[in-house]
Amino acid sequence: MHRTHRSLAVAIAATIAVTSSPLALSSASAQGRGQPDSQLRARRDSIESALESIAIVERKLMIPMRDGKRMQADVYRPKDASKKYPIIFVRTPYNFNYWDVQNGTYRDMSAELDAVKRGYAYVEMNERGHFFSEGNYDILGPPLSDGYDEIKWMSTRPWSNGKVGLIGCSSTAEWQSGVASTAPPGLATIIPQGFGAGVGRVGPYYEQGNWYRGGAVQMLFIDWLVGEQNQLRPMFPANASQQAFLREAKYFDLAQRSVPVDWTNAFEHLPEMDIIKAIDGPRGIFADSMPGIATGGAMIKRAPNDPAWYRGGLWHDNMKINVPGLYFMSWYDVSVGPNLAEFNHVRKTADPAIGNQQYAVIAPTLHCSYKRATENTIVGERSVGDARYDYDALTYGWFDHFLKGENNHLLDTMPKVRYYTMGINKWQTSDTWPPRGAQAMTFYLSSGGQANTLSGDGVLTLTPPTTDAPDNFVYDPMHPVPSHGGNVCCQANALSGGAVDQRQMEERPDILVYTSEPLKEGMEVSGPIDFTVYVSSDRKDTDITVKVIDVYPDGRAYNLDETIQRLRYRNGYDKPLAWMEPGKTYKVALQPMTTSNYFEAGHRIRIEVSSSNFPRFDRNLNTGGHNYDETQGLVAHNSVHHSAQYPSSLKITVVKKAPSADR
Repeated sequence: MHRTHRSLAVAIAATIAVTSSPLALSSASAQGRGQPDSQLRARRDSIESALESIAIVERKLMIPMRDGKRMQADVYRPKDASKKYPIIFVRTPYNFNYWDVQNGTYRDMSAELDAVKRGYAYVEMNERGHFFSEGNYDILGPPLSDGYDEIKWMSTRPWSNGKVGLIGCSSTAEWQSGVASTAPPGLATIIPQGFGAGVGRVGPYYEQGNWYRGGAVQMLFIDWLVGEQNQLRPMFPANASQQAFLREAKYFDLAQRSVPVDWTNAFEHLPEMDIIKAIDGPRGIFADSMPGIATGGAMIKRAPNDPAWYRGGLWHDNMKINVPGLYFMSWYDVSVGPNLAEFNHVRKTADPAIGNQQYAVIAPTLHCSYKRATENTIVGERSVGDARYDYDALTYGWFDHFLKGENNHLLDTMPKVRYYTMGINKWQTSDTWPPRGAQAMTFYLSSGGQANTLSGDGVLTLTPPTTDAPDNFVYDPMHPVPSHGGNVCCQANALSGGAVDQRQMEERPDILVYTSEPLKEGMEVSGPIDFTVYVSSDRKDTDITVKVIDVYPDGRAYNLDETIQRLRYRNGYDKPLAWMEPGKTYKVALQPMTTSNYFEAGHRIRIEVSSSNFPRFDRNLNTGGHNYDETQGLVAHNSVHHSAQYPSSLKITVVKKAPSADR
């Protein structure tokens, strides 16, 4: 693999020196594949033609950073030179090559065309170490100084009005918070969407960019990094001209072509640190030491509070953000809890006027799927109704206000939080999160000692049981509980997210099931969900997992949120590791979950408790070792206690008001 990459780099460098006509390039790009879709080509050509008729198009600009490395940019701006224009800036690790090499035509330029039509300059850049941008890649494209330098560069162009707004979802959003905290000149606002992997530490969350949940590794990054972490890749000579880049972009978009992988099997490989190696994936920051980057690589070997996490591109709660923000989240994304924690933190810590210019929209969809909502939106298996919303009108109205200075009265009526409540399937509004007036309601775990499976005797009650009848189960890391739906992202073909009927999972004896009585009246649960459990084990370390579920009268059991806690970290991630002793019972408070769900009268609230949720989270091998470098696990015999002495509980956030729709 490494020899192939090196040879390709040499071939690209040699090709740049060759002068080729556009006709020759077009003919060459069509060789070795089927004929392009003629309708697609005509549509793309038409969009490009419309764009070129109204825009000055500058592609493959190489913008120098303070260390001399150059980042590749494409710029689209209105032709009218009598005006200066605000900038919408999109930075990404993903491929935005203007030429669709596969189809021999332009990429879809609809977003660029729309922005220019609306009077904006539109700038796209690749993160360091990706595609045409130089340097070595680290997650979120650090150093943070790159973002600072990029925004300063574009805001000082003679055609710029000096104001830059950021927008994007997932990896195109996650860098925004960290860079915003550096206060680059010209940055006027941010619109991060699905940005959980940009949040390092905030409040009770030490997820370090979704790498952890409760100290367990969220495995989504392992398969994602296979396509992102290449440190040996095709490169162009430093003296290559813009025209050479433009020409060669029609031959090489530099996109990696990976061999298909069955990730259901690949995730099972042990040791965990060798998962990418086992599929012959590229070396890089996941498991390998990378002295050339600030964080040093070897991410899988870090603990949740490792100093390396604080040297990269993540945002942490000691980094002040002082620009207006419009935050987009979704209930079935991987990290809505930390996202909301960041939103609340920025509202509290920004200068008062800026703190008052923070807004949030929370949809009921999967990761970055806001615009995929339909008249009947299905998330997993559950219908959540008509969850559509005019996001373009909102975002451009926001940009018009903060970048153009238009007095469009958007903020006069805009709620601080617009959230979708599943169950009643309505958009609602609030000036706080959780909604003002929300109250905590506590359910206690109880059973006769046989809560295993759906057929067991586990219940949720409003008073704790007086005596302890612990529920026991066996956790075998070689046969973990498989993930089934959930609040996920990016796990390739191994896992599909969303609300999925959990009843088949609840047949397993290693899952404890606790269910309330049918609710006598409807109940809106909007806000944090806290789970505190008393646990004992015959191993020095193990995990506890929990899912919160809405049970319909016909038995359907739809998951709402889920979490996990690696017990060695139960006392805190900045504290010494806390090992367990056989025969002792320990109080464990799991990281808060969150949702907005209306439980209709007759529905029941349920939780599932176990010690694994794989491959959503990595397996604890129960040895007390590093986990990432081990190949054998130990069986754990775990117990959940519940009594007046051990009041294991689920605390939900109840909004006691009549549900009100807001479109």
